Amino acid sequence: MHPGPDRRQELLDLATDRVLEDGLIGLTLRPLAAAIGTSDRMLVYHFGSRDALVSEIVTTTNHRAVEAVGRLAPVAGVRAGVNALWAAYQTQPLSGCLDVYCQAASEGLIGREPYLTDARAANERWSGALRDYLVGCGTPASRVGRVVTLVDSALYGFHLDLTTDRPDELDQGVDDLARAAALLAAP
Repeated sequence: MHPGPDRRQELLDLATDRVLEDGLIGLTLRPLAAAIGTSDRMLVYHFGSRDALVSEIVTTTNHRAVEAVGRLAPVAGVRAGVNALWAAYQTQPLSGCLDVYCQAASEGLIGREPYLTDARAANERWSGALRDYLVGCGTPASRVGRVVTLVDSALYGFHLDLTTDRPDELDQGVDDLARAAALLAAP
């Protein structure tokens, strides 16, 4: 019997949920397979290789992150929007999805195939979600590209700094970023 695409999608969802829980660094197929109730051979059967599975997991977390940004209600003003986006970054599902992307980057995966092509497509979707959100918060369409570049890069940096014990300083830094983004967005 040949398992269908529903089983493949089910395995991908289970694997993604597990990676969101345990992280991507050090991921091997046998423990992952055991944790999701299958075998490493079945994962290879459905995905072809560990690299192909990990690439799809990273893509799936990106889809989930884009959906989460899409569900954020725009707020009045760019500064308030950036601060609200930061608050969302600190909660699930965005926090876990961003962690997976950062872990993939730290493993050097994003810069080589099969990850490179998938990462470029994922980055386009992510940037589009941020553009839509920030336009909804009042960023003029003519300036949103520059604002997204600034905000996206800086918030990733702040996200990586969450392991420090200075959350008030991070929040102040994000608000400084939000003010700069508002100035950049101003006509």
